[in-house]
Amino acid sequence: MNKVGLIGLLVGVTIPLLAQMAKPVRFTEETFDFGTIVEEDGPVTHTFSFTNTSDRPVTILSVKPSCGCTTPEWSKELILPGKSGIVKAQYDPKGRPGYFHKSLTVTTDYDGQPITLYIKGQVTSRNTSSISSEYQATSGMLRFRSLSFNLGKVFRKDEFTQRNIDFVNAGDKAVTYLDKFDAPAHIRVDVFPKTIQPGQRGEIRIGYNGLKKGLYGFHSDKITLYTDDEGQPAKAFTVYATLEDYFVPLSARELDNAPRLSIAEMNIDLGNIKFNTSATKEIIFSNTGKSVLEIRNIQGNCSCLQAVVDEENLRPGESGTIKIIFTPEDRKGTQTKAVTVYSNDPQNPVHRIMVSAYAE
Repeated sequence: MNKVGLIGLLVGVTIPLLAQMAKPVRFTEETFDFGTIVEEDGPVTHTFSFTNTSDRPVTILSVKPSCGCTTPEWSKELILPGKSGIVKAQYDPKGRPGYFHKSLTVTTDYDGQPITLYIKGQVTSRNTSSISSEYQATSGMLRFRSLSFNLGKVFRKDEFTQRNIDFVNAGDKAVTYLDKFDAPAHIRVDVFPKTIQPGQRGEIRIGYNGLKKGLYGFHSDKITLYTDDEGQPAKAFTVYATLEDYFVPLSARELDNAPRLSIAEMNIDLGNIKFNTSATKEIIFSNTGKSVLEIRNIQGNCSCLQAVVDEENLRPGESGTIKIIFTPEDRKGTQTKAVTVYSNDPQNPVHRIMVSAYAE
């Protein structure tokens, strides 16, 4: 192909692509920062202006906010070529302390391609007594609800599940996060904004990779963040998480062919146990499903409780034994403990056996 033909081909391809990329309406801005707003002052509003830059009349069909805290309004009339319209965004900060970043998706009748607008800012409060009662844990000039963060259930997937922990600068000086933290490899940390002004709220953003942790059940880790806070530059926290396997949604037929764990007894009473002795109980478990059952982990919730299975893999119709051993050690009186069994049963992957006893 000669150069003229090649250039003609490129032009022929490029022009339609540019037409597809062109937006039918052009906003003067697509992101607006409210800066710091005060919760008690009520909702704030910003108006986004746009011009119809297409060659025909355009109507905005919808403006969808990313959360109920943002209320949109927009020009409902037909916008002729070269004429202007507006999209108005109202944000309600009530009960929403800290940083926010919200979106509004604008759809027109031109080609159905959405345009996304953004509003962001930081919500603070004048009510210092409310801050003191809400954020009772202190680390230097920063106040937290707690210095222990419970992330709840985290799946054993090779991705970072994020949880946000909010806090407030209750001091009289700005505090800057130095982009440095100590944490195990399965945890990553960030702080936003990097510099928190007096009275301003921020977020610690914790990412937790359940697969990298490599365990099941309830676990804790220590993390430390470094700041320029003169009173306490290193800020230490405990992070808790409960790890379970993740199962993709299955069809009714797939569920019917899946393994199924059935345990004969879910509540056992070991009776009275002498201080220096142990009690043992064996429970039958079965695979009542249609494919191989895997016992992936079994654990007691204290050092006084041991649990083992005699078979980790059961074919359909087979059974095995769970042996539970309770040793009171220095515990006395009524004891209530639990043994948790993790399996590849997609409908009920976690079974919890309750164990009770009286330690004399």
